[in-house]
Amino acid sequence: MEQVLAGGCACGKTRYQITKKPMFVHCCHCHLCQQQTGSAFILHAFLEPEHFELITGNLTTHAMPAGSGQRHVVKRCSHCATGIISHYGPKDTLSIVKVGTLDHPDLAPPDAHIFINEKLDWVNLPEDVPSFDKFYDFEKAWPAEGYARLLRVRKRN
Repeated sequence: MEQVLAGGCACGKTRYQITKKPMFVHCCHCHLCQQQTGSAFILHAFLEPEHFELITGNLTTHAMPAGSGQRHVVKRCSHCATGIISHYGPKDTLSIVKVGTLDHPDLAPPDAHIFINEKLDWVNLPEDVPSFDKFYDFEKAWPAEGYARLLRVRKRN
């Protein structure tokens, strides 16, 4: 059995677990992510919706702009408004967990850095992690197992 990753919000009222290793983790440096997080970047872990389990608390849904122009919905703790998970596109095909909300975010390091053309100058990127000026081609950037899982999820919807 795979290691369960647990996480939660800043106030502690919302707790969740991830029951399968994420398909892929990317670090986004786009200006919108910088604005929405108040930070230099955000880490997103992609997984099938059935592998995200809300243990305690309630989430509220907020529509946010996305650089792609697609629908971007962020679900936040209803008490402290910490962003926990999001969904992109016309269907909630993928769950995208905010890695910073994991109890041990070091267990989900980035597989790629995206929108590095918008990254802050003082952010240094590791040479051994792929980076992209904008977005990436899923088939080329993701490992084979993660990409196969992505295709299975897309086929369901």
